[in-house]
Amino acid sequence: MRNDGRLEPAPALRAIASTQATFLWSLASSGNSLYAGTGAASGGSQLLKIDEKGAITTAASFKELNVQAVLPLPDGSVLAATSPDGKVYRVRGGGTPEVVFDASLTTEKPKYLWSLALAKDGDLLVAAGAPATIFRVKLAGTSPTATPKPTVFFHSGDQHIRSLLVAPDGTVYAGSDGAGIVYRIASDGKPFALYAAPKHEITTMALDAAGNLYAAAVGDRRPPALPPLPASGQQAVSITILQPGSAISANNNSIVPDGSEIYRISPDGTPLRLVALQQDVVYALAVRNGALYAGTGNRGRVYRIDTENAGVYTDIAHTEASQVTAMTPTAAGLAMVTANSGKVLQISDVVAANASYISDVFDGETTTRWGRAEVTGSAAGVDLFVRSGNIENPRDTLGNLWSDWKSVTANQTPLPAPASRYLQWKAVLKPGAQLRSVTMNYLPRNLPPQVDDIAVQPGARYTGGGSAAPSSTVAISFRGAPSTAPALALPESGAPPLIAQRDRNAVTLRWLAHDPNNDDLMFAVDFRDVHEQTWHRLKDKISERAYSFDSALLPDGEYELRVTASDAPVHTDADTLKGERTSAPFKIDTTPPVPGTLTATVGAGKLHATFDATDATSPISHAEYSVDAGPWQYLEPAGALSDSKSEHYDFTSAVTGTGEHTVAIRVFDRNENAVSVKALAR
Repeated sequence: MRNDGRLEPAPALRAIASTQATFLWSLASSGNSLYAGTGAASGGSQLLKIDEKGAITTAASFKELNVQAVLPLPDGSVLAATSPDGKVYRVRGGGTPEVVFDASLTTEKPKYLWSLALAKDGDLLVAAGAPATIFRVKLAGTSPTATPKPTVFFHSGDQHIRSLLVAPDGTVYAGSDGAGIVYRIASDGKPFALYAAPKHEITTMALDAAGNLYAAAVGDRRPPALPPLPASGQQAVSITILQPGSAISANNNSIVPDGSEIYRISPDGTPLRLVALQQDVVYALAVRNGALYAGTGNRGRVYRIDTENAGVYTDIAHTEASQVTAMTPTAAGLAMVTANSGKVLQISDVVAANASYISDVFDGETTTRWGRAEVTGSAAGVDLFVRSGNIENPRDTLGNLWSDWKSVTANQTPLPAPASRYLQWKAVLKPGAQLRSVTMNYLPRNLPPQVDDIAVQPGARYTGGGSAAPSSTVAISFRGAPSTAPALALPESGAPPLIAQRDRNAVTLRWLAHDPNNDDLMFAVDFRDVHEQTWHRLKDKISERAYSFDSALLPDGEYELRVTASDAPVHTDADTLKGERTSAPFKIDTTPPVPGTLTATVGAGKLHATFDATDATSPISHAEYSVDAGPWQYLEPAGALSDSKSEHYDFTSAVTGTGEHTVAIRVFDRNENAVSVKALAR
């Protein structure tokens, strides 16, 4: 699959051998055989020989943990570089490995050996790290029992020389870890910094026939955060030096941040970033038949990179391993080794005869009818198949629980897949075919909308604003909202709480609703007295999820409201579905209590008054009295608890002076409807 979504037949991928090793770090081809270097957390490493039939034999074993590089020599022997604290061994058929380079015997004493190459004159070049050095070792005329004396061919201030290759003209290219520099080194050892990558580690390089150099880099170049050092004297200061590692030295599946980038450096030195892979680390590059291939981790994928058009690449193989660590050309294609787990695979030079691609499972979220498939790409050479089911995984422990794959013909409608929740398609491509897009038309079964909650607030009017002073507003919450947080945000839109104006002559309701098909909705509101059976329409064709009305439209009483949601805006009348919900009962009370006769008498400096008050709808909440226009004072009913629709009041108040006195009474119900009366006491 190309990164723009275009699908084409991939090269055939086959397994050559599966080893017992968890890690295979290196690979080389010699004649009809392959040599692979293993890695292990403990117990040493091996050089494995894989013949053309895939049979595996151990060519040599080493005490070091990893065989990081393998290099066949013209005489049929094979060099193996081991790490850490490693050596370069020469392995001849069946004999004891000969040490041709021992890092511990050098002045630099590098800890890691990363790459091997032969100089044009036949000398061995060894790329090492900690410190970054390239050693030169003369192999010609060396006695099997003597270790050749190496010389330093190149030394840099980086941590590692991670990758190494030699061009046909003898020019040496080296990639570093630390500063992320690609060096060009002449045969006499004169270095030149060819390119400084924006990443810190050059993991691998490749060279094509036209002299273009390809380099892969990984790791952000931001300097590491160093802990502060104590500055006070006479204290022991412990300093730990941490040796920077390399991407390939990690024996785990951790993702290297920032992904990898691949660059092309033309023969005149002009660099060009070809691709940036955000989720992949490039461990190996190889040129085959003019194409550039990249083996990556930590998803074990192989990409073919377009070297002429920057930003274009094709995902050609998924290896089912975590890392593709090394690649080498063979007579039939491109061989590669993997880590986690250790396998030897080959990508053929020819594409698969019947390359198939299976799409992700599409979820229609409900029972769905499947319509025509729209396919763009080659006019011929593409066969399309579909299947459907009602569980997400087509297979479980009971076997295949979906429909069978069915072939799709041009413009076939409906698709040959039963109505169901899930659908999957498969394309089989012949060589040369190309698939650009596949679109499946579908129609989910219409499901009714749902009204999830209703809140009714008498004494409030919603105008769509919310800028009034807090003292004149009321927050309308749903029944499930905590009392400490009465304002509830609308979940479907993330809108702020519904703020309504205080208005004793209005009623506001709000509701939550959703549609399983995400259809547009409209709403209707009905009312009825709790003692009635018949609903009466209050308002229809409401698009908002809140509505206010004048309470005077309804006589005093106890009512319910019903909100009906309809998906009519996007369906015909025959297909329209509805859902409804009824509110909790609420009261409308706009009539004040009715007072009885107020009687008042004066005697012995005291005023005595009695009266009754009755409300038709809600209980009396409280009463107040005033004598001779004095301050209002709280008045208790008989029994001291005001909780009934009828209350009796009998009270005495001290007065001064003789003659007549005026007493006034105010009575409130629970909805703050009030009535006042007065009487003259003699």
